[in-house]
Amino acid sequence: MPRGEKDAYTDKQKRKAEHIEEGYEDRGVSHDEAERRAWATVNKQDGGGRKSGSGRDSKKSH
Repeated sequence: MPRGEKDAYTDKQKRKAEHIEEGYEDRGVSHDEAERRAWATVNKQDGGGRKSGSGRDSKKSH
């Protein structure tokens, strides 16, 4: 199954996903399922693959 490009994610998000994936694999989850769950977790926690930077994710109304 094709995976989406991960270029839009920061290095920190990629490390986080890798760490989560390893945790699932340690618990006996298959590699593909662990990868899917890891990226779903990163997306839920961080709101997707946004890059960090000044002025991003501003929730203020003007």
